[in-house]
Formats: sequence, C-alpha cells, structure tokens
Amino acid sequence: MNNQKVLVLFAHGARDPRWAQPFERLQTLAQAQQPDITVRLAFLELMEPRLPALTAELVAAGCEQMHIVPVFLGQGGHVLRDLPLILDELRVAYPGLSVKVSDAVGESPAVLTAIADYCVQTLHTNM
Repeated sequence: MNNQKVLVLFAHGARDPRWAQPFERLQTLAQAQQPDITVRLAFLELMEPRLPALTAELVAAGCEQMHIVPVFLGQGGHVLRDLPLILDELRVAYPGLSVKVSDAVGESPAVLTAIADYCVQTLHTNM
C-alpha cells in the first residue's frame, strides 16, 4: 500500500470474470492519475474481494482513510440499502477507520456527458 489513504472502486460483481475487465481498466486509469494513493476494486457480491474482506486487508496494512466510489450508474437499491448496511458493520469493526462514500458515478454530470458523447458518436461510426 502506497500510504494510509485508499480509493476503493465499489462495483456489483458478476459470475463471468470477464465482467470485471472494464473495472480493472478503470482501476488502472485511476491509479495512473493518483500514483500516491492506493486504488483498489471491491465487489458487492459474486466476485472477490468483497468490501468487508478488502477493508480488513487494508486496515491490517495500515489504512486509516478509505474513500469509496460506487461504480454504479445510479443510486439504486445496492447503493442506497446494501452499501450503508456494509458500512455500518465496517464502522463498528474498525472504529479508527475514516470512511467517505461518494455518490454513484452515474450521478455525476461529467460522467453522464461522457456517456452521452459516446452514444452520439456511435451514430457516426461504421458498424
């Protein structure tokens, strides 16, 4: 771990391991932009590491601050219900750990603009 602060990209998870590839690329891109911060992936279900296991690993390695970004298009049930329950458990288990959670990436105007730009650009490509 590069330091005591970690950026965690939190995704749903899937049975097919290929599903994680875009998230792994996202992790690589984020890490390249912030080489002094450790960037990790965690999953809600079906893939490893899940957020509780990753948090245990990070705390054991000296992590004191964890910033979680839900890599979901919207603030649906997993972000609004499941994630807060996990966070409550983590805060009890690791009272010295500072945890900050951002809105889901799909709530960002910049992200939505980038997706819209991509969608419109597909109209002008050869299919």
